[in-house]
Amino acid sequence: MARYRPGDSPSASPRRPVPPLDAPALERLALRYVERFQTTRAKLAQYLARKVRERGWDGAPADPAAIAERFAAQGYVDDRAFAEAKAASLGRRGLGARRVAGALLQAGVGEEDRDHVAAAVAADAREAALRFARRKRIGPFATTPVDRAGRERQLAQMLRAGHPPGLARAMVHLQPGEEAAIDDLD
Repeated sequence: MARYRPGDSPSASPRRPVPPLDAPALERLALRYVERFQTTRAKLAQYLARKVRERGWDGAPADPAAIAERFAAQGYVDDRAFAEAKAASLGRRGLGARRVAGALLQAGVGEEDRDHVAAAVAADAREAALRFARRKRIGPFATTPVDRAGRERQLAQMLRAGHPPGLARAMVHLQPGEEAAIDDLD
């Protein structure tokens, strides 16, 4: 007696294998990807290389990096715009410069574009720390005073969020309701 897995039916036909990619199919995949997601050249090239590995290749050797460069030249991919949008998004969440830089590096943003965004992130460091502290109820935004172990946990949260140690320490040591002292932080 044949065993059936859940979801299988006796009349279900087996799946046809997906045909290997060729140059036009890879172009269509790349175009579909950039129309759905804001991305970088590096992420697009990684995506295309993964698709070639998964489905195989038919024809002359594939060059995902060349497709990504061509899409960047045509304006479909803009690393600087991606970096600015990503940094703004992470800043709104209250993440610090270290976390933003790490996210941009992981996304494959080049050094020049990361440096361009770093100035704006540094200028917004204090405001990002305040947003993070407000969201996590740290320091002046806490509902009750925190003991030493709690302050250490809060400090660790601020540091993991990418904030500078001095600013994080100052924020954590503020007591609940000391919003006036926030202006003295830096």
